[in-house]
Amino acid sequence: MYIETTKAHANSPKPGDASAVAELAGPLIPTLLSLSKTTRALMGIKLAEVGLHQGQDELLMSLEHGSPMSVSALSEKLCVRPSTVSKMLDRLCAKGLVDRIPSPRDARLTLVRLTPSGDAMKTEVRQLWGMIEADLSSRMAQDGIDTMMGALGTIDGIIGARLMRLR
Repeated sequence: MYIETTKAHANSPKPGDASAVAELAGPLIPTLLSLSKTTRALMGIKLAEVGLHQGQDELLMSLEHGSPMSVSALSEKLCVRPSTVSKMLDRLCAKGLVDRIPSPRDARLTLVRLTPSGDAMKTEVRQLWGMIEADLSSRMAQDGIDTMMGALGTIDGIIGARLMRLR
């Protein structure tokens, strides 16, 4: 057992040896990265048409009308740093889509809530997501979509759990 482990470790690629790492990689990571890039590129174009930047759609969709949320809760939900959320909030506040309000329970805490304009934009984002999803779904069989969604959900859970441990 020890010898097998040592041999396997000895054959592992050294840090910085990209070609050796690429040989070990299967098609999953390149496919996920490509899928992510192309999806974000498409979303970026569509979001620009409604006056939003990438990521702002996800932030708006994370907020519920009448239920303010803290910046730290938003950053955790979006899996980004609080400073990233703060920058997005600055831009969304400037557009009148969200408000920052003091917490009634803790004066040190700032909460974020949707404005009526933000609620309307959230509806536009939901419609935009729906149109893109409908276009993709129309090109695939339902059983293929169900299988893919199950697999992607599993992958998301695994990667999300790993990410939480690393933070």
